[in-house]
Amino acid sequence: MTFWTEKQQPVQKSSSSSLVRVEKSETCTGPAVATTLRSKYGEENVWVQGVGGPYTAYLFATSLPDGTTQESINEAIGLFQLANKKCPGTPIVAGGYSQGTAVVAGAVSRLPRTIRNQIKGIVLFGYTLNLQNGGAIYRYPSENLKVFCGALDLVCQGYLIESVGHFFYYPDSLGPAPEFLESKIDRYYT
Repeated sequence: MTFWTEKQQPVQKSSSSSLVRVEKSETCTGPAVATTLRSKYGEENVWVQGVGGPYTAYLFATSLPDGTTQESINEAIGLFQLANKKCPGTPIVAGGYSQGTAVVAGAVSRLPRTIRNQIKGIVLFGYTLNLQNGGAIYRYPSENLKVFCGALDLVCQGYLIESVGHFFYYPDSLGPAPEFLESKIDRYYT
């Protein structure tokens, strides 16, 4: 399995590896999901890489139509394409927190069908486009998507206000989120 995290460079993996990708996270949701998946599948089988470079998570970008910049979306598209190229026969799972959810949603909805089909599961924490997109990602199957939006998280209700509820997804990243992704990965291998 391969998993992507911020600041690491992609490395060559065999086609027998599975690919997992988690977005930059300010509340440690990404590292928590990664650690849980590595614990289950083994450190050497999980490759982690986050969207960096042009993705800076500037607050102003959340007010843009896509909830982030096109450059951020393009960077994520490039990483999904790289994952597909290096590990074409392996499942990809992805995730994002806050503006990272818009990056993931924007990228996935623009990917070719072959790469979208390779993405077996996505988890989103504090989905900034939750209201606007009806809790979905355009052109992506809802049964492969798990959105974590707390009742007190105003971002999930369509407001550009980071209320206290926007910062309490860590428990979800330790249990329900990786369990959901594991179910998608395990189904692929059975």
